[in-house]
Amino acid sequence: MVNVQTEVVINRPRAQVADYAANPDNAPRWYVNIHRSQRLTDGPLGVGSRAAFTARFLGRELNYTYEFVEYVPGEKLVMRTAQGSFPMQTTYTWTDDGGGTRMVLGNSGSPSGFSRLAGLVMAPMMRRENRKDLQRLKAILEGR
Repeated sequence: MVNVQTEVVINRPRAQVADYAANPDNAPRWYVNIHRSQRLTDGPLGVGSRAAFTARFLGRELNYTYEFVEYVPGEKLVMRTAQGSFPMQTTYTWTDDGGGTRMVLGNSGSPSGFSRLAGLVMAPMMRRENRKDLQRLKAILEGR
């Protein structure tokens, strides 16, 4: 089981941070390893919305689909995938922090097809990549 949590404070209003981060169309801009995203459902984002992503991790290209399983705009988003070799749940939470927003990015999952040892190695790698992603998001939203 891999369970990684990282966070950052972004000097922008919570609604702005949450709207940008929750929009799958923006994922390739701020996720270092995501190269493509495509919404698979029409209309506004909500529970049941689905998006396909192409990412590169551990030297492999991964294609996966996330489904929004919980969504409270401006507060929390939980996305889950059950397909592929690494079923994953990603959670974003946003809270006010002074004049800015604290965003917490959590990933949890059980890698199948990987050894337990690989899971132990993956957690620090995911944490490092998530920190890069959140720093990139911060830079984009703060206009740096």
